[in-house]
Amino acid sequence: QVQLVESGGGLVQPGGSLRLSCVASGFEGAYYAVGWFRQAPGKAREGLAVINANDGSTYYADSMRGRFAISKDNTKNTFYLQISALTPEDTAIYYCGVDMPVWGTMGLAEDEYDYWGQGTQVTVSS
Repeated sequence: QVQLVESGGGLVQPGGSLRLSCVASGFEGAYYAVGWFRQAPGKAREGLAVINANDGSTYYADSMRGRFAISKDNTKNTFYLQISALTPEDTAIYYCGVDMPVWGTMGLAEDEYDYWGQGTQVTVSS
């Protein structure tokens, strides 16, 4: 049974930082990548960053370089998204997704992803 569970969202003041977590279960032994996406009210889901679960290679959407950092801890089957210098425009539901199998190039096209978590709400407000 595969499962993705996000956590770490909440209310944050502008300028603050946050680390989101995604626990992935049921993917042991697979070649896969974990991507982080977000969806703001009234907007389409957008891809932020993706990491290869096996070799740790990463790819970021151009607009997300600098304030976002994706990482993993294989011992905990957990994938992280660190976000710094938060602004109200970062308010959204943040999702992690799994793309598998992944043998080379990773991407952030939503339709490439096979499994999704339930999302975690991030609200940036003073």
